Amino acid sequence: MSREDFEGLVSDALDQIPPQLAAMMDNVAVFVEDEPDPATPDLLGLYEGTPLTERGEWYAGVLPDRIIVYRGPTLRLCGTREQAVAEVRTTVIHEVAHHFGFDDDELDELGWS
Repeated sequence: MSREDFEGLVSDALDQIPPQLAAMMDNVAVFVEDEPDPATPDLLGLYEGTPLTERGEWYAGVLPDRIIVYRGPTLRLCGTREQAVAEVRTTVIHEVAHHFGFDDDELDELGWS
């Protein structure tokens, strides 16, 4: 799958976020990168930043949080386009949930790990 097609999957997954939640996302940018750090070669996505639940009055003038979806590991995991669509959707939801303050244990309990 080309990078352009993969970016389309990420965009489609973001479009599936309910408008009420999407409107609440603040100061966050989403990126596609080919590979994660070599120390974590199987990482599908990453959230870097300060979750909304931890922001206070001090939170101003900072660079946007980053959600990164990794193309290489995702495509290696998925054998079909349909699997890639589902995995990208899960990864995007998982990382957006981190932006809203959910931790990995909570996401595991909800089935979004």
